[in-house]
Amino acid sequence: MNTETVIRYLTLAVVVVTALPIHELAHGLVADRLGDHTAREQGRLTMNPLVHLDLFGTLALMLFGFGWAKPVPVNPSHFKKPRRDMALTALAGPLSNILLALVVTVIFKIYMFYGDINQTAGLMFGQVIYTILWTNLTLAVFNLLPVPPLDGAKILDAVLPLSLQMKMRKYERFFYVALILLLYLGFLQVPLNFVGNLLFSGLNWITAPVDLLLRMIG
Repeated sequence: MNTETVIRYLTLAVVVVTALPIHELAHGLVADRLGDHTAREQGRLTMNPLVHLDLFGTLALMLFGFGWAKPVPVNPSHFKKPRRDMALTALAGPLSNILLALVVTVIFKIYMFYGDINQTAGLMFGQVIYTILWTNLTLAVFNLLPVPPLDGAKILDAVLPLSLQMKMRKYERFFYVALILLLYLGFLQVPLNFVGNLLFSGLNWITAPVDLLLRMIG
């Protein structure tokens, strides 16, 4: 195994114990705020990765760069407005990864300005930061796919008729298998990377003042 591969897997391991727990914690916190305390009662309002990790979702992340954690339990009957609040709870996960990517973008820009990327160690560390940034973006995009059991399907439920919701739930396990198959065959790589690049461009634009500030004080 070459150095580049080792760095990639070590970086993804960092993502597994940060981005995935943050993603699920965000779901739980929003649900808790909106009146459903199920996640709190089951000990899911934590950053402990062992509580959140899903075996297949973690393997998918390590192998394909896209993955998921064990869903935080949510009881929509505790919400005042179940359809709206469920969609907000689902949206919180991907949004947390985008916000985390925003923070890492700032860190990446500061490092690229001050870091010694001409040295091997400096270049490797820059690659680690970039991989963490990019993986958070792809996690957000992947989880927004409107396919059960991903967050996008729960957001879609807010506008779908109940009959269509029930049909999707009936075939959820088949969607799950199809999702794994599409990941394995690489069919999702191009569209997810395309949307990820759009998000990256957006974060680069939002953090443009950081570039200006660094040039001013540099």
